Amino acid sequence: MNVRAIFIDMDGTLLKSSNNISSRNMEAIYSLMNQGVKVFLATGRHYEVTAPYHKEIGLRTPMICLNGAAIHDPETGRAMQMKTVQLNEERFHHLTTENPCNVIIHTANGLYCKETTEEIDYWTRVGQIPPRYIGDLRQANYQDVLKYSVRTGVPRPEISALFKNEAGVINWNDGFELLAPNVSKWSALKSLLRTYRMSPAEVVAIGDGPNDIEMLRHVGTGVAMGNASEEVKTAADFVTGHHENDGLAEFIERYLLQKSYESYVI
Repeated sequence: MNVRAIFIDMDGTLLKSSNNISSRNMEAIYSLMNQGVKVFLATGRHYEVTAPYHKEIGLRTPMICLNGAAIHDPETGRAMQMKTVQLNEERFHHLTTENPCNVIIHTANGLYCKETTEEIDYWTRVGQIPPRYIGDLRQANYQDVLKYSVRTGVPRPEISALFKNEAGVINWNDGFELLAPNVSKWSALKSLLRTYRMSPAEVVAIGDGPNDIEMLRHVGTGVAMGNASEEVKTAADFVTGHHENDGLAEFIERYLLQKSYESYVI
């Protein structure tokens, strides 16, 4: 493969369920970087809980955060690009109040949520910044929304479908997310490819979630994790191992690392 860049999802791909990067994944990424391949993180996470891992790996490439709603500079953390979503707030809060769920609102200035959770507590520990507001979001004073996340505990496509004329919708097993129309990891990836003067054909993307499907379909080589759903696997060119078994490293080692001359000497 003639690969110049790889875009890597975080949760369920780069990270184990413990939120750690395995030594094998780290070594595979280092080897790839030593070959001159540019490595990017493309995640649904916000910047503050992406940056520590970006730093741990030693990356110097921009970060795609919030499913493409934001791209952050690798050195300063400054948002290079932001795409805000506009909803009818009264209608949104009416629908989410009628149905039992937690609501997390990611804005340009921080996080607002209906109630805290173990996941949000983890974000606070890692990112060192607590939510700006916890409580009845109808009373919260927020603006410049980048992503709405509605956690219902079960799939609720019949509710998310009510927003399809206002926003881009991503359905998950435990709820749904809303972004600006036509915003995705793929749209942010395309923007970075223009900056770096690369073709999608020269790119590998790897992920496990419904928010990865578009980029897996459109890059030269799309790779689904073994823990991905069938829908995600169908969108990919390759399926690798489970994220708990270093499926990321498995793919890199098998298909992307150049073998040394000595390995061919009998």
